[in-house]
Amino acid sequence: MPYSIPRTSPVLMKNVYTRIFPQVDRELGYWENRANAIPNAELRKQALDSLRDKKFHCQGGTVYSILAGPYWQEAVRFIVAYQTISDYLDNLCDRSTSLDPRDFRMLHESMRDALTPTEPIKSYYHYRVEQEDGEYLADLVRTCQNCLRNLDSYQLISSYIHQLEGLYADLQVHKHVREEERIPRLEGWFEENRDKWPYLSWYEFSACSGSTLGIFCFVSYAMGGKMSEALADELFHSYFPFMQGLHILLDYYIDQQEDLEEGDLNFCNYYKTSAEMKERLLFFIEQTNKNIQQLPNRQFHEMVHHGLVGLYLADPKVAKLAGGKEITKTLLRAGGIRSAFFHWNVKIYNRIKR
Repeated sequence: MPYSIPRTSPVLMKNVYTRIFPQVDRELGYWENRANAIPNAELRKQALDSLRDKKFHCQGGTVYSILAGPYWQEAVRFIVAYQTISDYLDNLCDRSTSLDPRDFRMLHESMRDALTPTEPIKSYYHYRVEQEDGEYLADLVRTCQNCLRNLDSYQLISSYIHQLEGLYADLQVHKHVREEERIPRLEGWFEENRDKWPYLSWYEFSACSGSTLGIFCFVSYAMGGKMSEALADELFHSYFPFMQGLHILLDYYIDQQEDLEEGDLNFCNYYKTSAEMKERLLFFIEQTNKNIQQLPNRQFHEMVHHGLVGLYLADPKVAKLAGGKEITKTLLRAGGIRSAFFHWNVKIYNRIKR
């Protein structure tokens, strides 16, 4: 792929469909073969389920590989491996056999180690019954470490990506414990951070912490040799809280009915009314747009921003939500013509795939 960053949505989508997604399929195919060989039946099931059900997370994240220029394939390798860890651990915490916060904390040490090339592999399953995964999780970590090992600008991004990972891990621990403990833990965690982000509610702060987009953006820029101290600081404040928050709030928005049926925590349920939720989603759209204006490759980040709105609102689950049609119209209008482009592009793509 040439180093130039696509300046228009159609060119971006062509690169995504013809180059990036096929590479994602190759990477996921490798990890699926590894998952099939996991000796423990429960760990094998959760690994395979996460690969099957959450492939779109890897597809969405790898759009950032465009920022890596000639090293886009290495960026895809990192993003797929890191997102696969995230999705696998989410299943182990959410759908598996444990409710132990020590277990969740230890499992998520793997995500921190994956961002630290010098860190040795740990016993990530220490606090759970299931142990034998045939080095599946350890090799995912090693893959990420190998991708980062020779980055000249690693020291410029290290503190930022570790801060984002720390917020992500805290969220995963607090939201997966026993049901009666979840809200008190999440509210207490937010109180520790309220001074930094006083314009957020506890559930919005939680949502902002639940995205991996910022990490993918940092790593891809670094691989492309474009990182500087000033850019690293700008990226962090452009992506956290608003771009990441928009990402996860939209994800929770479309999953409301599904989470209700499964009894899962959904941060959109804590808005007092549908009107308040719509108003806050609009606020996140507006603030995201405002905060990415100073970034290099601004048009790329705008396309990601508009793509999030269009992509999530094109999901068939939206049609089943009360007021879904009206909220979709309002948010697409706020996102502008690019959001509408991605919205209809994804709808057509899904129809062709079916």
